[in-house]
Amino acid sequence: MTDDKPPTGSATAAPSAAPKRSVFLRHKWWTAAVSVLLVLAIVTGGWLYYLNGLIEPQSFAGPSLSLSEESRPAVAEDEESLNILLGGADNGENDGDNVSTGKALAAPKWVEGKLRSDTIMVMHIPASRKQAYLISIPRDSYVTIYDETGKAQGQDKINAAFSRYGPAGYVSTIEHLTDLRMDHLAIIDWTGFKDISTALGGVEVFIPEAINDKSQGVQWDRGYETLEGSRALAYVRTRYGLENGDFGRIARQQNFLRAMMEKMLDQGAFTDPITFSNMLKAVINNLYVDDEFTPGEIRSLALSMRGIKSEDVAFVTAPLGRYDETAGGASIVRLAQRQSTNLWAAVRAEKLRKYVRKYGDESGQLENAKKVN
Repeated sequence: MTDDKPPTGSATAAPSAAPKRSVFLRHKWWTAAVSVLLVLAIVTGGWLYYLNGLIEPQSFAGPSLSLSEESRPAVAEDEESLNILLGGADNGENDGDNVSTGKALAAPKWVEGKLRSDTIMVMHIPASRKQAYLISIPRDSYVTIYDETGKAQGQDKINAAFSRYGPAGYVSTIEHLTDLRMDHLAIIDWTGFKDISTALGGVEVFIPEAINDKSQGVQWDRGYETLEGSRALAYVRTRYGLENGDFGRIARQQNFLRAMMEKMLDQGAFTDPITFSNMLKAVINNLYVDDEFTPGEIRSLALSMRGIKSEDVAFVTAPLGRYDETAGGASIVRLAQRQSTNLWAAVRAEKLRKYVRKYGDESGQLENAKKVN
């Protein structure tokens, strides 16, 4: 910035010229800076407005339409914490015939077997919004199933609730199992994992042991692999060849979500406008929420959690009691009753980390990323 100083040794330079020119240049600098800031504000504002317009997920009639208050747990006392039931939707008995998840959810009457949800997670968000907990429930858990009116319909595998009785039966079954009020329900089409992983440019995971998943015709080799598209979907769907069957698949799903969050939260995907836009579009295009979970509430929730990091998210699985069979020979999972009661009580009391410390390896906490197969 030598132009701000008068030439040294110059007899012709007026003593007052330098200060006037310096003020003028400083004025130009501030003018330019303010102009840039204004442009950035306009661009950023337009960008935020654009993103705001994207957060319009498809909705369906919420469970409160058919479930009475008397059949449901009470709302959390603090009224600030949230429990969101997450389901991964696959085509049901019509697997492979391109059933539309959106149309099935929006139909005036639920068609039994149209969709199934083998992935069941309860996302608990404390009032502080500083942590989040994702608790998986094995699809083969043998529990009492409730219909869309909240009435018991006998015992079966927990995934039968969604397939038979739709979103309301799904919510009622989970609420009776956990004694937790589900504030909202969100369903994501499993095919969305293909789109989301592709929008992120792939998600890297480590595979500690080679596995041949004959059911999908997929070979998994030991080492790091960046997954996207159909390969990412095959990873989260793999069950056969894993030592712990459905619990192994749950660990894979949680591990993929963890790796995806690390890329989004810790590796800068949110700071890249194009990547973020593509990712958000992929999520919204495959996301369906109950009609009480409004776009405004979703945006407000996202804003309140903007400082969260991947290490602030804990993954836990409902505790295994034992494997068993029904009288008809179907393989089932019986959850550990006492420990399950402690788990859901810990969620209500915001003491899930204490629960994990108490039960250690039996807590169902997700293992180190390099150990999840």
